[in-house]
Amino acid sequence: MKGPESHIRAHDIARQPTLAGAIALGAAAAGLDLAKEMHVPLGIDAGTWSRMQAGEAGYRWKQISAICDLIGSDAPILWMLHQRGYDLHSLRKRETETEKQLREAREQIAELVKEREIERRAIRATFGGAIA
Repeated sequence: MKGPESHIRAHDIARQPTLAGAIALGAAAAGLDLAKEMHVPLGIDAGTWSRMQAGEAGYRWKQISAICDLIGSDAPILWMLHQRGYDLHSLRKRETETEKQLREAREQIAELVKEREIERRAIRATFGGAIA
């Protein structure tokens, strides 16, 4: 991946006529030269890559997944979902275990902060603000 995850608008993905077009869109957003910089890190020879881009050879799931990693975008997968009739605006990624733990920790911290503020107010009310 050349940089931070590329963000491509759903509208632009949906406008692509082919899977190869969605891959090209993702490559362009990542600043990669589709013909020169993609096939080598994917372990695909230039001739096969050219046939894949022309629609004369297919992609395997492992290759599509590796392409998404390389371009830093799920544009090819989103294009396939759009072709199957999915609304790209309502899709969202599942929460990873780490993200779940972080969310739960943040919720717990927010609850503790809230409880502490209630306790501080009670102490202030009881002691007339003599304790901060």
